[in-house]
Amino acid sequence: MTVNILAVGDVCGKTGREMLKKTLPKLRERKNIAFCVVNGENTAGYGALPEHCDELFQAGADIITLGNHTWDRRELRQYLDDNRYIIRPANYAPQVPGRGWGVFDSSFGEVCVINLIGRCEMNFGTENPFFEADRILKNCECKIKLVDFHAEATSEKRAMAFYLDGRVSALWGTHTHVQTSDAEVFQSGMGYITDLGMTGARRSVIGVKPKSAISRFLGDPHERYEDAEGRAKLECAVFEIDIETGGCAYVEAMRV
Repeated sequence: MTVNILAVGDVCGKTGREMLKKTLPKLRERKNIAFCVVNGENTAGYGALPEHCDELFQAGADIITLGNHTWDRRELRQYLDDNRYIIRPANYAPQVPGRGWGVFDSSFGEVCVINLIGRCEMNFGTENPFFEADRILKNCECKIKLVDFHAEATSEKRAMAFYLDGRVSALWGTHTHVQTSDAEVFQSGMGYITDLGMTGARRSVIGVKPKSAISRFLGDPHERYEDAEGRAKLECAVFEIDIETGGCAYVEAMRV
């Protein structure tokens, strides 16, 4: 028996939140989604607020993952301790709030969801994500294991994919907000895509107003990015997972 698991790319600002609320319930029904993981680290533009995370859960997210903007909003810190269904990268320092992985109940049994952050070009002083993945997998016995690898370098994401093939059900990349065209099932049965893309304004530079991004690249004095508005898109991937073996039978990248 197989089930469909949906992974949704970084939700960006109000435009992304509204797109998710409008689209996710229908998408879950149309694709017969049994479990949904949404990256929500940009729901407030920079970082996330508890009320924004609540919106994602109400829209149909089962689990929220985060990334390099986890600590941008102090208001989220207590929420990370209080709500076990939101996880931040596991390879942050051990004293920070929240948790980096968990085993969650679903209609088809237990699911392990792991959030990791890359080190190449990220400069956050995190632990080695490869070693952290090893540590977590030694302590996780359920068949279905999902990984959100929030990383800049495609090489680091691909390397992690080969490293974890045969040990996890699916691995997807987040952070760069541009969907890649390499969705595939690896040799030992792991579903993979280098980056899911993003959920937010279509006419934008990875979710922000083009003029804000252009100004930064011209060398103008830094100002806070402004969230883009207008017509939106939701980018994601659907993984068909065998609940007996934990392997991935098929993966499809999607854009709504």
